Amino acid sequence: MSRGVNTVENIPAGIENLQTNVSGYRAHYLKAGKGPPVVLLHGGASDSRDWLRTMTALSLRYTLYAPDLLGFGQNERNSEGYYLSEFCTFVLGFMDSLGLERPALVGHSFGGRVCLDMALKHPENVGKLVLADAAGLGKVSRVGTTLLTGFWVARKLFRIPQPFPKFLAREGDDPNWACVDELPNLKMPTLIIWKRYDLYYPLYIARRAADLIPEARLVILPGYGHAPHGRTNREFNRHLLEFLEKTGT
Repeated sequence: MSRGVNTVENIPAGIENLQTNVSGYRAHYLKAGKGPPVVLLHGGASDSRDWLRTMTALSLRYTLYAPDLLGFGQNERNSEGYYLSEFCTFVLGFMDSLGLERPALVGHSFGGRVCLDMALKHPENVGKLVLADAAGLGKVSRVGTTLLTGFWVARKLFRIPQPFPKFLAREGDDPNWACVDELPNLKMPTLIIWKRYDLYYPLYIARRAADLIPEARLVILPGYGHAPHGRTNREFNRHLLEFLEKTGT
């Protein structure tokens, strides 16, 4: 096994850099705040540090947990990569190791797909669901497929081990990846927050998901991009906080 290429640097005051044991796997995570639990899952091109600004913004009212997913960040990874079900099992084990009961799950991109898997397979363990430009709700656009392929090739050229399996570049074609038909089964309060012009996942995907999920609310943030918690971080945090407050977490 090898470790992820990212290192934990420039962690703001008030955010703890911790580890926990998940079924024998030493998992790195960041923690901040006091209050009801919120678990933040990063996308496929980042790690736990992607949530630093959100953790700082919400830490006065909530306890935020941002784990590095399997093979990402400070976590060890195998050379073969992992399947979606393994990420779900990891998150379930992570929550269990810290005694977290029905936290709100927030996931961006690939992390959103892991959240969906959790919510569909283990709904009793998910209090609320937040999907930020999440994968798994439809096919990647042609532009997005090109970008993902380039990302994959670049990792190969620079010999950067791949934490996730090869279906990433073809995720829209994998019948086990898209879960549109299962969305009506989601019964927990759900916030779908999307950039208006996402080059990977067009806005119509989010609109369709909001129509299919019984208790879903859709928020559209302005501009281009795939990360609503990036340049539009203040707006993202405001809507996330409002959702958590109104739904009682």
